[in-house]
Amino acid sequence: MEKNYSIPTEFILLGITSAPELKVFLFVLFLTIYLVTLVTNLGMIILIRIDSQLHLPMYFFLSHMSFCDLCYSTAIGPKMLVDFFAKDKSISSIGCALQFYFFCWFTDAETLLLAVMAFDRYMAVSNPLLYTVNMSSWVCYLLTASVYMVGLVDALVHTTLTFTLSFCKSNEINHFFCDVPPLLIISCSDTYVNELVIFTVFGFIEMVTISTVLISYCYIILSVFKMPSTEGRYKTFSTCSSHLTAVTIFQGTMLFMYFRPSSSYSLDQDKVTSLFYTLVIPMLNPLIYSLRNKDVKRALGKLKNKIYS
Repeated sequence: MEKNYSIPTEFILLGITSAPELKVFLFVLFLTIYLVTLVTNLGMIILIRIDSQLHLPMYFFLSHMSFCDLCYSTAIGPKMLVDFFAKDKSISSIGCALQFYFFCWFTDAETLLLAVMAFDRYMAVSNPLLYTVNMSSWVCYLLTASVYMVGLVDALVHTTLTFTLSFCKSNEINHFFCDVPPLLIISCSDTYVNELVIFTVFGFIEMVTISTVLISYCYIILSVFKMPSTEGRYKTFSTCSSHLTAVTIFQGTMLFMYFRPSSSYSLDQDKVTSLFYTLVIPMLNPLIYSLRNKDVKRALGKLKNKIYS
């Protein structure tokens, strides 16, 4: 007789490690990373809001990238930190679904924002005189709303497909948050459709993002070579280098994590990769833009002078 299995009322998150001698060190390390993430991303959002010289499309999109970093790192970080020393590491099935939903929503949004930011850099370099006209406030709001809407719908699709599976093997998730790969492993349902959707839907988002970035930067490079002054070329490359660095780190990690067959999953390896894109990258993004961007450094210096004057 065939048994009927359903979603358990709760899952158990096994966390990063079971080694007690590492728990204090890892807790302090990731608490520090998470606090730096909060301070730097909130600081970036506030700085862009209060400095009128940063009221440009590039920084408008950057503030939304900081917002996405804050949201998906907060969906995961606090629960992970509590679980280092909690006896009860359970998470309700609804809580698990919500955690994954918000993580998926804002990582998708950030992925597409990187494409939008590449397009914005192309518009700024190719036709600077019409830049503010072509990238008007209305266009910026429309692009940003579209990014969030696509992320929301994609997150809803993945969450629905994942949490309608049957889980008969175990309710223990060998991970520090509710992610698709470890959930598929403990499911007793056929996960072919789930894997197919990951490859097609998320693959389409990645293809659009990477194609937009590559095409935009091909045109940017052509425009840069036409510039008469060396100073102008250097300024353009300096402005774009921060974005290229962020794209390379984020996209490289996401492609490695999700575009593999389930047979090649190594959960210990995936935990390290997941830690990088859920906690480390959200910390790095504002640092990359603040350390490599003259406008941001100038705005920080001006704010510092106001505070201490």
